[in-house]
Amino acid sequence: MGQSLVIVPCGQAKIWDRQPFAGAIAARDAYSGGPFGINRAYAERFADRWVVLSAKYGFISPDFMIPGPYNVTFKRKDPSPVGVATLREQVQRQRLMEFNPIIALGGKEYQRAVRAAFEPWSVKIVAPFAGLPIGKTMQAVKRAIAAGDPFLRQGM
Repeated sequence: MGQSLVIVPCGQAKIWDRQPFAGAIAARDAYSGGPFGINRAYAERFADRWVVLSAKYGFISPDFMIPGPYNVTFKRKDPSPVGVATLREQVQRQRLMEFNPIIALGGKEYQRAVRAAFEPWSVKIVAPFAGLPIGKTMQAVKRAIAAGDPFLRQGM
């Protein structure tokens, strides 16, 4: 196995919900919801590199400075989320296709975006918690972190 990449979905809850005048914030600190925090901990534990998949900005590093609040999601088409062509360009520019495995976290809309983005490349994409409801996913992610096994999904 090569170096792993973990793709963490952005979150609806953001720092500006509590601190409207916070200004620009690094992506790792901009998303303030519980699911993002748990997924971030997973990424920091298991990834050689991790990125956030933002519906507005695409694949961004944890250090990417988000200028302020926004509300874009892959679940709605208005306002428009980032397109597949942009995501593919980012994959190529950031050389994300060179990782193996690529571990995709998040719900079906984010999984769909990840798979579409990497479609031109023969890469192994693993979604160890796909298909679980959000509560069960968060429990499984916590168990994986505690066990030191990124693919642990037992106890469902």
